[in-house]
Amino acid sequence: MRAIATVCLSGDLRTKLEAIARAGFGGVEIFENDLLSFDGSPEEVRELCDSLGLSIVAFQPFRDFEGMPEPQRSRNLQRAERKFDLMEQLGTDFLLVCSNVSPQSVGDLDRVAADLRELAERAGQRGIRIGFEALAWGRHISDYRDAWEVVRRADHPYLGVVLDSFHILSRGHDLSTIGKIPRDKIFFVQVADAPLLDMDVLQWSRHFRCFPGQGRLPLEAFMRELARSGYDGPLSLEIFSDAFRAAPTEITALDGLRSLIWLENLVEDGPWAGRIPPAPHYRGIHFIEFTLDEESAAPLGEFIGALGFRHVGRHRSKNVELWKQGEVHLVLNFETDSFAHTFRLLHGTSVCAVGFRVDDVEQALDRARAFQAPRFRGQVGEGEMEIPALRGIEGSLVYLVDDQAAGDLQWRTDFELFDQESRDEAGLVRVDHLSYVLPATQLLGWQLFHRTVFGFAAEAENEIVDPRGMMVSQAVVSPDRSIRLPLTVSQVQDTQPGRFLSEFRGGVQQIAFESRDIFATVDEIQARGLPLLRIPGNYYDDLEARYDLDESLLEAMRARNILFDRNDDGDFFHAYTETFSGRFFFEIVERRGGYQQFGEANAGIRLAAQSKSG
Repeated sequence: MRAIATVCLSGDLRTKLEAIARAGFGGVEIFENDLLSFDGSPEEVRELCDSLGLSIVAFQPFRDFEGMPEPQRSRNLQRAERKFDLMEQLGTDFLLVCSNVSPQSVGDLDRVAADLRELAERAGQRGIRIGFEALAWGRHISDYRDAWEVVRRADHPYLGVVLDSFHILSRGHDLSTIGKIPRDKIFFVQVADAPLLDMDVLQWSRHFRCFPGQGRLPLEAFMRELARSGYDGPLSLEIFSDAFRAAPTEITALDGLRSLIWLENLVEDGPWAGRIPPAPHYRGIHFIEFTLDEESAAPLGEFIGALGFRHVGRHRSKNVELWKQGEVHLVLNFETDSFAHTFRLLHGTSVCAVGFRVDDVEQALDRARAFQAPRFRGQVGEGEMEIPALRGIEGSLVYLVDDQAAGDLQWRTDFELFDQESRDEAGLVRVDHLSYVLPATQLLGWQLFHRTVFGFAAEAENEIVDPRGMMVSQAVVSPDRSIRLPLTVSQVQDTQPGRFLSEFRGGVQQIAFESRDIFATVDEIQARGLPLLRIPGNYYDDLEARYDLDESLLEAMRARNILFDRNDDGDFFHAYTETFSGRFFFEIVERRGGYQQFGEANAGIRLAAQSKSG
C-alpha cells in the first residue's frame, strides 16, 4: 500500500485527506497535530477517510515514552491508554513511538525493552500494534540497530520496529542489518529524501526533507536492503518541509505518489516493483510553439526573421504559422478557440508548448501514464495528425513526436508548405536549451516530474546573483543531453525571474539555439538589424586576466558582445538578444570540446546588462 503522512501537506486535515485520496494513495498516517486542530470528532475523521477510500495506517507520533523515571513512567502509560481510546475512535490499530529525547530518560536497553514490552502488552489487549522508531537525534537511541535490539529483547508480538530512511541515511548508518531483521518484526517503513547539507540533523529533518527522487540520499541502497528483509508492507511518506507547507496541496500530493512509484521501482526484484516502462531515447526538442495575438505577430516575426528563421508554412485549418531554420521549428499559434488561446489569457505572448522527439511514442506514453501524467487531447481536423501531448506542471504542453512525424510528415500533413530550401539562414542548427522560470515552491515538483515521467536527471543547483537579489537555477536533462531544461527560481520579486513570474506567471523565459559558428551567426543577425545585449568592456578585461586567450579571439568576442566560459571539458561561447516585448529573450551558443554546462559563471554579467537595457 502507498501511504503518506498528513504532515507532508499544506492546508487543514480535510483538505489534506481529500488531496491524498484524489492523488491515488490507499493509506494515510494521521499526524497528531492535524487531528488536534480538526474541527470535528475522531469518528468524523474515520468516516471521512472511509468515504474517501483511505485506510488510516498509523497514528503518530507518541513521544518521550521509554526509559523515564517515576512518576513520569506511570503517567506515560496513562497517556498511552488515552491514545488507545483515541485510536479506537479513529479506527486504526498502529501507534508509532519515537525514541525519547528527554534529558530525564535513561538509556539502559533492558529498561527500555521492559517499558516497551509493558506498552505493547497493554496495546495488544486492544488489538493495537506498537512500532518503535529511532529518531536521528534521540537522546540514547538514535540508531535503528539499537531500536531493533530493544524490540528483539522485548520479544512481544504486538511490538515491532519502524524504519525511517531519513533517520537512517542522514546519520550514515550501515544498512546491512536491515536485511537481517525478520520480516514480521518490521511493522512499518517511512521514506523521505533530502539534499546533502552540512547542518544539525534536527534542523535538516524539520525543514529540508523532500520526496524520494528529489534529494541525494542513497535510497536505492536502503530499498535493496529492505527488499532483502522480505518486507512487503506499506511504504509511507513522512516529509517535513518548508517548501511543501507553502505549496498547493493537490500538486504536492500527486508529487508524493509519483515519488513512491519511482521508489518502488528502484530495485527491480523488490516486492513493490511494478512494470514501469523505461524512458524512450530522445532526439532533442523538435519544435517550440508560441501563443500570440495578431498584434504581436509582426514584431515577433521580424524578431525571429532577423535570427534567420523563415516563414515556411501555414496550417491547413487553423490560424497557425510554421517558421524554420536548421532543425529548429517555431510554431506561431494565433487561434482564439484553442488551448493556446487559454494559455495566452494567463501568460500573454509566450511559449505554450514544446515537442520532444522520441524513438518510441507509445513507450513514452505508457511511462507517463504509470507516473500519473495527465494527457492532453486538442482539436484535430479531418486528415490532420494527432500528436500525443502531456500537460506539464504549470499547464503548458509537451508533445511527443516520433521519428516518422518529425522528419517532415507532421508538417506536410498539417501545413501548406512554402519553399523549403535552407537559404538566408543565420547558422542556427538546433535548440540547445529552454530555461523556465517557476515559483520556488515548484522547483522540487518540476524536478520530480521530469525525472519520473521522462527519465531525466537533475543536475546540481547553482546560486546566481541578480542585481536585485539571489536566484537559484537547476537543470533537468535527458540521458543523452539532447534536451536541456534549466529551471530558475527566486524568492525576491524584484529579480528578473521574480518580475517575470509576477507579470507573466512564469514559463519559458530564455530560448537558446546552437550555432556551428557563433561569430558568423552574430555577424549575420547584426547585419539584419537585430542588436545583441551589450556586455561591458570590463568583462573582457577580466577574461584576458583569467584565461590565456588569443588576443584576436578576445577582440572578436568584445566586438560582438560574446561571452565565454571554460572548464576541463571544453569551451563555451554565448550571446544574448535584447528581451522581446519585456517577456522572453534568445541566446546563441556554441559548444567546443565536451563542454556541457550553461555558462553559469556569466549569468550575473548577463543579468546586470539586462537590468540596464530595460
